[in-house]
Amino acid sequence: MATALRRSRFRIVVAETCTDSDGLRAVFNKPKTNIDIALIASHLREGPVEGLKVLRDMRSAYPKTGFIALLDSSARAIVVEAFRAGATGILSREEPFDTVCKCILAVHQGQIWASVRELKFALEALAQSEGSATTAEKITNGGLCLTKREEGVVQLVAEGLTNRDISRQLNLSENTVRNYIFRIFNKVGTSNRLELALYAINRKQSLLEQRQE
Repeated sequence: MATALRRSRFRIVVAETCTDSDGLRAVFNKPKTNIDIALIASHLREGPVEGLKVLRDMRSAYPKTGFIALLDSSARAIVVEAFRAGATGILSREEPFDTVCKCILAVHQGQIWASVRELKFALEALAQSEGSATTAEKITNGGLCLTKREEGVVQLVAEGLTNRDISRQLNLSENTVRNYIFRIFNKVGTSNRLELALYAINRKQSLLEQRQE
């Protein structure tokens, strides 16, 4: 795949490749390493879900890197676990090569890449998760002291806008938008854009239901 990515029309630069968790961690631990996107297979040499364990560790340590989970199965449990680990892109090994490239580019632009079915799995898991509604209420009601600007950024993230789109709409630099999002992550307790978007969507749905009662 690395060779195909390098030769693709999308001009993707592949810095490193590895097949086990130690090699993956070593890549991230290299001095002055700047990885924009990490495509991590769930099944590494050590086991079928070892990649998701590494992804979870790396996501916390490298919040500016976009992580894509390459899954052997699209079963609900593995998809939900990939989202929980911090993936913002979900790919099946059966996907066409062009889809892989488009996913990489989309995640690099700050977007979430997943099928409707996979997003439905994530929403169902969120609805079943204890405390998810509480967190959603805090986002919208100001319980976590979000500023008006931060609330606006949350809404735009929920609408699927990229950092570039948000920067243009709010007349801010992309770096400022990125800083806003990381600050919101810390306040809200989420680890990625998908979680933040799902919380906001969940809260919006709750408010609509309350108005209809």
